[in-house]
Amino acid sequence: MTKILIVYHTQTGNTKKMAEAVAEGARAVEGVEVILKKAADATLEDLLAADGMALGTPENFGYMSGMLKDFFDRTYQGAQEKVFRKPFVVFISAGNDGSGALKAIERIALGYKFKTVFDPVISTGKITEDILEKCRELGGTIAGGCQMGIY
Repeated sequence: MTKILIVYHTQTGNTKKMAEAVAEGARAVEGVEVILKKAADATLEDLLAADGMALGTPENFGYMSGMLKDFFDRTYQGAQEKVFRKPFVVFISAGNDGSGALKAIERIALGYKFKTVFDPVISTGKITEDILEKCRELGGTIAGGCQMGIY
């Protein structure tokens, strides 16, 4: 069974809505198990067991949330050499344009040697049905690609 890990942080609930939509899209792919976890609860074991992952954060001061950064800090040492080219996607709830948060995540992903497999979903402002649909597509894309072994 293909496992997709969704790690997110939220303070207002917007990123949680996006994470749940990503999970919905991933679950729509037959044979996929979704592990949906707040960043504070996600572990190295979760990361290592996943075939692919989605990372979600609010944009805080033009950067990712401290809790998502904490997840990276806690897992980096143990993940080295074990997650080479693990596929991942990003979703961001931004008060600005999301570019600072995205750039920070992409820089860290280079250190892990993760593989970006789809354009990020960045919401600026209110979470609309259009944004949620894009999140479902994001979840289905990461899950389907991992399930078919194309990543």
